[in-house]
Amino acid sequence: MDSQEWIIFILLSLHLCSATIAADNIDPNYEWHQCGTSGNYTPNSTYDNNLNTLLSSLSNNVNQYGFYNGSVGQDSERASAAVLCRGDVELSVCRSCVSDNAVRIKQWCPNQKEAFRWYNICSIYYSHESIIGSLRTTPEIEQHSITPVQNPGQFNQDLTSLVDRLRRQAVNGGPFLKYAANSTAGPDSQTIYAYVQCTPDLSVRDCENCLKSAFALWNKSKGNGMIGARVLRPSCFFRYEISPFFGASLINGSHSTPQPLPPPLASPSPASSPPPPPQSGKDGNKTVIIIVIVVAIAAGLIGVAICIFVILRKRQTRKANSFVKSPEETSSTVEISTVESLKYDLITIQNATDNFSEANKLGEGGFGPVYKGKLENGLEIAVKRLSENSRQGNLEFKNEVALMARLQHRNLVRLLGYCQEGREMILIYEFVPNGGLDHILFDPIKYGYLDWGRRYKIIESIGRGLVYLHEDSRLRIIHRDLKASNILLDEDLNPKIADFGMARLFTLDETQGSTSRIVGTYGYMAPEYAWQGLFSIRSDVYSFGVLVLEIISGQKNTSFQNGESMKDLLSYAWTHWKGGSASNVMDPMLRGTSSPVHEITKCIHIALLCVQENVTDRPTMTEVLQMLSNLTMSLRVPSAPGFFIHSSVSSEVSNQSTKNEMSISEQFPR
Repeated sequence: MDSQEWIIFILLSLHLCSATIAADNIDPNYEWHQCGTSGNYTPNSTYDNNLNTLLSSLSNNVNQYGFYNGSVGQDSERASAAVLCRGDVELSVCRSCVSDNAVRIKQWCPNQKEAFRWYNICSIYYSHESIIGSLRTTPEIEQHSITPVQNPGQFNQDLTSLVDRLRRQAVNGGPFLKYAANSTAGPDSQTIYAYVQCTPDLSVRDCENCLKSAFALWNKSKGNGMIGARVLRPSCFFRYEISPFFGASLINGSHSTPQPLPPPLASPSPASSPPPPPQSGKDGNKTVIIIVIVVAIAAGLIGVAICIFVILRKRQTRKANSFVKSPEETSSTVEISTVESLKYDLITIQNATDNFSEANKLGEGGFGPVYKGKLENGLEIAVKRLSENSRQGNLEFKNEVALMARLQHRNLVRLLGYCQEGREMILIYEFVPNGGLDHILFDPIKYGYLDWGRRYKIIESIGRGLVYLHEDSRLRIIHRDLKASNILLDEDLNPKIADFGMARLFTLDETQGSTSRIVGTYGYMAPEYAWQGLFSIRSDVYSFGVLVLEIISGQKNTSFQNGESMKDLLSYAWTHWKGGSASNVMDPMLRGTSSPVHEITKCIHIALLCVQENVTDRPTMTEVLQMLSNLTMSLRVPSAPGFFIHSSVSSEVSNQSTKNEMSISEQFPR
């Protein structure tokens, strides 16, 4: 091989090496994409701008069920998109996936008016045609493993039976989530895992047709009889394997994936032209040329060696993390395994509650009834059975299970287990014998049990529980529905915060979020949340301030009664504190005892700091706890509460209601 051939060889090797590294850098969550053939758009055109606006907004608009569809623009310039996340992933993971997918989909399809890109946990489909609420079966792909099952006849029969059950469950999932996943026993001691999902904007008939035809496509393909396969469409997905790959079945990260079609490589840059052959000349020039060639060859060999090292290192890392497809799978493996260990059979819960008898019914809230039960080992439990028409969906249920399973604090209600069979979704809590704080605090007889010492202990303990949620737990957790009925009292009247079905999780560097779906209870909601959907840890601080004033006064904020014209507790408390008559806010029972008036007045002051309208003026719960622990420390002067109503103003504003998921009081956690 002469010098010119060596140089060409090295340059080609370096080019192939760089292309291999580029292919190795492909997003590991990526599965498949297809660019449409229905037309192209020009850069910086109206359609391009509309599409960019739409794609950049997808992540923030994804609802808690992992779905969003919308459009930007009019007529021929309108860009429409639909986003769908797998039904078993948390919202934060879903939004992260959508955000990344939205950037990459235009890189893969730079000027097509239609594109579909599917990740392991989320997909994006956009088009210049209206796609909202319409069935879309193309583009589509069927992928399958290359390993056949040993008993295909029985295997396909068992799989068909499982998919039929899942399809019926998914199509009836309602307008928020059409998703179902489960497993069944297959031949030769195998377990078959499958999941199906439709975009929730589809009608029951369209979802049914989409899943049926997707399964029929697989049934006619070479994937029939293989150990795993999937069919991907904009409107529905179907997938099965013989190893767990979804939700609570994701154990120790060891799940197999059907072997997909090879992902396309990153577009290689044009190959460099080989250098011209050396020209003949004097001996000195030949010597220089030889030296240059030797140096070039040496540098090239070193470059190839480094390139090979990088490739081997990347592949070794990938092998060590094989099948790690998404953040929620890596971060939640142990937690999901723990949650799975808490699962109860339905028959066990039925026996414990005498088949949910009325005699064992403790109460009923917005999401269904709560029953007292006793397990075979004698342990008393509180069983929350979510009703079929409950507004709490699949993701909210899993959110509450995952939350409570990993939270341990003396002032939080402890989750003992859960049950999910068919359409039944049940949570099993420790039984808290004295029920909700509201059932004692607002009872004309029982309230006498709550002297100031007990009330102060309850206030401080609730504060400690919130500090744990906001600061000390691994994730920052915003409760969003803190109220008296969600504070349960044990046999010693120690408080325990309950009901995490509405909670929102944040990473530690996140401080606030927004939502278009308001959940909670008016009277406890911070104004920025009630009016704009903005929430943060200081939204919980506001609710805490309302709760403290209720504990001190013995009256509900939502049904406050007094002899004056002011008809809401916050306005009443602020006006009297400002006028130097804060003792009027105190429960009459506390006024007639040896209660420390100065201490109670200080707690009213702290509560008023918590309910200020300006979010940044409110203290954090850590600061609140410091104030409660040192009642001699100087406090700043609070501004008017967020819902302050002057005596001359009608109280209708404070009593306004909403249709946005208002919850009602109940005895035990919903």
